[in-house]
Amino acid sequence: MKRIKPKRQQEVMKLVREYKVRYIRLWFTDVLGFLKGFTITADELPRALGEGMGFDGSSIEGFARIEESDMIARADPTTFTILPWEDKEPVARMFCDIYLPNGRPFAGDPRYVLKKNLARAKKMGFTYCVGPELEYFYFNNPKNAIVLDRGGYFDLTPLDIAQ
Repeated sequence: MKRIKPKRQQEVMKLVREYKVRYIRLWFTDVLGFLKGFTITADELPRALGEGMGFDGSSIEGFARIEESDMIARADPTTFTILPWEDKEPVARMFCDIYLPNGRPFAGDPRYVLKKNLARAKKMGFTYCVGPELEYFYFNNPKNAIVLDRGGYFDLTPLDIAQ
């Protein structure tokens, strides 16, 4: 499926109807950078794009204590993508910005921290360029997800058979 980069909420809603997307995965990361998320239906998408979807932040590493656990995940329409590996029916994903119930950005949201620091760098005349670090794992065979790679970064003696 071709890469689609809508910029506005209306464009996302049109694509969801056009491609008959029933489920949208809302993704964000915890403070350690681990991907987290939950799935909503296409009917819930307008709310996710507008006011956002509530979730329990105390369940996410480094987000909130149980007493202040209410958080809001607001989907970013510019990150809408139909997942190519979902072959039964189209499923999309969007990255989210995390907010507190009072509408203020959550200071522990890695996307917020990055945006804030990029704006600060821009004010100082810097352009910051980033790229992903690709990682992979070796499996026993294509049908079995037994990981063969147990090594870590800079291990003196490799712990995996890939060596």
